[in-house]
Amino acid sequence: MATTEIITLKQLCAELKLDPRECRERLRAAVRDAKKFPELAKTHKSRTPWQWVKGSAGEKEARTAVAK
Repeated sequence: MATTEIITLKQLCAELKLDPRECRERLRAAVRDAKKFPELAKTHKSRTPWQWVKGSAGEKEARTAVAK
């Protein structure tokens, strides 16, 4: 049975050496921009943790959004 590896916002910020609070602000802005970040807008639900399946389209969009 293959387990899906989850990457959290905390891990992403540590890896990119970014402030988690700033990243959350950027991600919230990205979720509202569904044209530019369709996968983020589709997968993130309000009041849930920021996390993605490693290697997914959502994770790639999250990396792009926080690296602005």
